[in-house]
This record gives sequence, structure tokens and C-alpha cells, in this order.
Amino acid sequence: MNPRTPAKGGRRPVRLASAAAAALVAGLLAGNGSAAGEGGTPATLSYDCGLPSGSGRATVEVAMNLPASAEAGKPVQPGPVKVTVGLARGDLAALLPKDTDAVLSTGSLAVKVSQNDQSATAMWSDLAAPSTPVPAEGDVRLVHSGPVPTVTVGGTGDVTLAAGELKLGLLTATPGTGQQGAPEPVPLVCEPAAGQDLRLGTVPVPGAGSTGPATSPGSPGASTPAGGKGRKDADGGVTVQPRSDPAPVGKCPTVIPKGKVDISDAPVAPPGATPGEYDLPGSPGCAYALGVANVSKLNGAMIINDPKRKPVTISVLAVVHSSVRSSVQPGGLYLRLDSLADLRLPDAESTFLTFGFQPVTAKVHFETGPVTISTGNVGTSVFSVISFKQSLRLYDVKVNGTPLDVGSACRTATPYKVVLNGGAKYTNVFYGGTLDGTIDIPKFSGCGANGEDLDPLFTASLSGPGNSIEMNQGTTCIPDSPNNLCPPDMPELPGSGTSKP
Repeated sequence: MNPRTPAKGGRRPVRLASAAAAALVAGLLAGNGSAAGEGGTPATLSYDCGLPSGSGRATVEVAMNLPASAEAGKPVQPGPVKVTVGLARGDLAALLPKDTDAVLSTGSLAVKVSQNDQSATAMWSDLAAPSTPVPAEGDVRLVHSGPVPTVTVGGTGDVTLAAGELKLGLLTATPGTGQQGAPEPVPLVCEPAAGQDLRLGTVPVPGAGSTGPATSPGSPGASTPAGGKGRKDADGGVTVQPRSDPAPVGKCPTVIPKGKVDISDAPVAPPGATPGEYDLPGSPGCAYALGVANVSKLNGAMIINDPKRKPVTISVLAVVHSSVRSSVQPGGLYLRLDSLADLRLPDAESTFLTFGFQPVTAKVHFETGPVTISTGNVGTSVFSVISFKQSLRLYDVKVNGTPLDVGSACRTATPYKVVLNGGAKYTNVFYGGTLDGTIDIPKFSGCGANGEDLDPLFTASLSGPGNSIEMNQGTTCIPDSPNNLCPPDMPELPGSGTSKP
């Protein structure tokens, strides 16, 4: 079903014909093309693609970050990678059913990695573009992103990455079009057009007179392609390695989320025809989600699900409901996919300066209700919303190193609502992304022991509006799917620039 051939030992995205896809027939993964962070100066290339009636032309932009230099024997990790494919509306219409309003795409790009006269091919197979609306005019731009393998070279000299064959798997995301049952993507194979520079970037490995920064085709001073003059070391060689993944998390999920989705915080369909509502069985899975919460009054931050302290996974029941209205109906396109999650976070530990000078440490226990994850499209606009109710309890409090007995019931007096929005930064429930929002911390109650009332102290120090939260969810592992994104990715901690503990 999937036209991609993953690198050996690499990871593959969820098969669209799996249990996850069966739940998406009524309306597929919502989101637009933007997923990964911006890479370096993009390389813009032309590709010739095989169509039923002949050949079509695609414009491909490849953006990524590369290190300024590398060392022999140590892996080089390109990323984040973003591959944007521009297809003419007419060419797309020749491949997909009539009246297709939105398209979902998976992709695989062959990348030749060369140093001196040594080379190897890296398959960038974990690339996916979420559901993208088809514009009334102009090209359709499908923005793919995903993890890619590392590369290790054994000698010195410039390492050059060059683009090769591109394979796409295209699928209509419009309900009521195409085949019945689990959908099958339409393969599209594209080859680079002749007569162009296919370099995506160059990383110098010092020792061969190449000590400058990494370059891309659009950067001044781009290095000479491999195969030109350069030094070959006796221990030289180019090795492509599978991407390093977190250790398996065992049986997943440990809990099947229960409850009903709460769509009160998701955008509603504009006036017009009533969208079709579909209850779906959902696909059980799990994912890592890391976060940073800032307490406005204390001007301090707290790490949620710290990746350095045995982080836990969230249990997910992916796509349990969809709401769909076609673009040809009054009011225009509306797609909303709803999922449930069970968020059982580990306790957090933080240090703050109360009143600007007094160091206070405390442990925080979270109690979280059912989590609703909604993603979708309103016309060409994209939305992603995660919402839930939560309470927190404080314990093991120390003031300037001295224990402060707050009792066993020092907590927010009432639950508070958490609403996080990601827009296009949160791709879909399967591939995750970043979201942020602000919360109002309620007053505290039950704080104190031996007749001492500490509620006013914690209410004055912590309670109030404008407390920001940023969360980053990694990929969702779906164990009963053949190509299942398992084990789930460990995402970057927001603001850290690092992804793994």
C-alpha cells in the first residue's frame, strides 16, 4: 500500500490502510503543509513525474539544518528536514478522484551522500505531509517532514548531500470520493530533471582544507561537489545509519482512554450545510509529550514530564469522531478529527524565588481529566486544539532548604481548564507537534498543618492569570498497525533545542 521503501532498521509512518486509516475514511488527517521547523537555505529543484497521460513537472524544495562541521567517525544528523512538493492542480486531478478538496501525502527521497570518491544512499523514508486543502487556482504545495538517518564518514574532506528519486503516495482526504473501505494511496514516482545542480548541502570534515561552515546551494561559498579534488583517507568510507530511537516502552497503551470528546474549544463550522458527524472506533496507541509551564507571579518555569527523569507516555485513542463538510457544500470545507487521551503525568519538581528573593522548592502532583485532541481545516485555515481540566497538589515544600509542612491536601481549590493551540505546528494526532496556551491558576485550599493556614501564602504566590504552557508531542505509536511508528519518538523539550535525555 505504501509506495515508500524504508531504510533498514528505520521507522515507517502509520499505514493508511491500517486500523488507523479505517477510522479516517470519513475525513483524513487534518493540518496544512507546515510541520518541521525551518531548515537552512532551501535547495529548489525540478522533477519529472510519471502521470497516466505522460509526464508532469514538480517543483521540490528541500530545507534542512546541517552542522557547521563534522568529525570523522562521528555521526552527522541532518534536520529538521522539510521537503515541499509543488504539483500542478491539473496533474493532481489526473491522479485523484473528481471533487477532491484535500490531499494527504507520504514521501520518500533518495539522498546520495558523498565524500571524495566514496558514496552511499540515504533513504529519507519517514516523510509525511498532512491533509492539505486543494486551492481553487495555482499549485498544490505538500510539505513533508520527518526523521532521517544519520551519516558517518571515516575520513576527512567535504561531505555532500545530493537529491535523487522522489516517491509520493497521494490520497484524497475528501469524504465520499474514491473507493469504499480502507483507502489506498496513488503512487507517483519523480526523477530529477536533467541539467541542474542536485546538491542539498555540504558539511566540511576538517583535514582536507575544508574548514568553513556547512553550505547549501543557495549559500555563498558552496563547496566543490564530491568527486572533485579531495583527499581520501585510508580509513575512509561513508555509512548511513538508521535513526536512533528511544527504547521500547513495553505494552502500549497501558490505559484505554475513556470518556467523551469535548469539542467546545475547537473552531465550529461556518454557517452553511450541516457537517456530517461520524463516531469511529479509534486506534489505541501512546505518545510522549513534554512541556514547560511558567508561573507568571514567580517568573519561573517548571518542566512537565522531564525527559531526564523517566518520562511516561500518554495513552491515546486516535480519531474517535469526525465532522465533515465538503467544499462544494454551502459554507465550504470543514474537517475536524477528534481523539481522546489519558494524561497521567509524573510529579514535577521546581524551584522558585517567592517575592523575588526567597528560594522555595516544591513537588507538584497533577490530576488530569480526559484529554480531547482536535485537528482540522476550516477552508484553507488549519487548526489544532488540545483541551482538558486539571488540578495540582503541592507537597514536600522547602523554604530556603527548610521543610515547610503544608499537609497532604494542599491543592488548587477547583480544577482549571487547559486549552492549547498549535495551528499548523501540530501536524495531527499521529505525528504530533507543538502547542501553547495560558491558564488561570485558581486559589489554593487545604494548605497547612497543626492549625496553620497557608492558603493565603500560596494563593498570593501562585494563583492568577497569564501562566503560559508549551507542550510538544512526539509521534503516536499504534501497536496494532503494521507500520506503526513504534516505539514513539521522544520529542524536543520546548525551548531546549534537544530531543533526547
